[in-house]
Amino acid sequence: MKAIELSGVSKNFKQKRIVVEALKNVSLSIDQGEVFGFVGPNGAGKSTTIKLILNIISDYDGEAKIFGHDARDALARKGVGYVPEVVALYEQLSPLEILRTGMEMHHLRSPNADAVCMKWLERFSVAHVAKRPIRNLSKGTAQRVALAHAMVVSPRLLILDELLSGLDPIGRKDVVDILAEYQREGGTVFLTSHVLHDVERLANRFGLIHRGELRTIQSPNELVGDDELVTVRSSGTTVVQGMNAENGGRWFAEVRRSDLWQTLHQIETAGHTVIEIKPTLTLESAFLRYLETAAGAAGGKP
Repeated sequence: MKAIELSGVSKNFKQKRIVVEALKNVSLSIDQGEVFGFVGPNGAGKSTTIKLILNIISDYDGEAKIFGHDARDALARKGVGYVPEVVALYEQLSPLEILRTGMEMHHLRSPNADAVCMKWLERFSVAHVAKRPIRNLSKGTAQRVALAHAMVVSPRLLILDELLSGLDPIGRKDVVDILAEYQREGGTVFLTSHVLHDVERLANRFGLIHRGELRTIQSPNELVGDDELVTVRSSGTTVVQGMNAENGGRWFAEVRRSDLWQTLHQIETAGHTVIEIKPTLTLESAFLRYLETAAGAAGGKP
């Protein structure tokens, strides 16, 4: 059974007598235990897709299912944690009260409910504000509380809409680490973002949506390709063929992925210490290249 299935989903909005096609015949399926990155520029259709999956939008063409249930059925949302792009928490409540309420709404009974809530507030480094009103917290802190609220219900599916974009670097790292652990334990994540480098460490596959159309679904390796370049940096005194000297006895080279092991063998033979190996082409630049290629095929219209 798939965690999420969309079949031929289309959605139009009317704006000042103009029909806007927010989604155009979108079909995709997400396996249980998968982290799926749904990426694209602002206005591409990411949030609209989430809203119809969660039945916030119900008037659309096509079919949407969560764990085999029609998305319009309330049973489909049982065990689903959701954090919207704009976090909306009851400002007069405290984080502890909000997490307690989440457990009650999901009918989770525990003799140590407060301890369970505090565990998740601690995981997201907001336990120190557990009893302060939400209105007194920063945006980033409120986002952490919202994610703790999603996790405290022991979700089988997490749907996160642009969550990472409002967090500082430390907050993003904490969230990425927790989500990676959640996936290792069998959880499923549907994550939207227009900031690709924040999610490329997590996702098993990426779907690129642009102007309401799902342009491609690929894994990071498929998107980047075996022929793309990898940057290799090392430290040593011996010259290595094909590597360029930098300051401080450091060397670097850009090699094709297929030649990486040969380069590493040359570095080892020369007695160098490897400092860094990273893709020269990021997912962000790969997506931009994909859109440019698609635009050329379409006669200039991306």
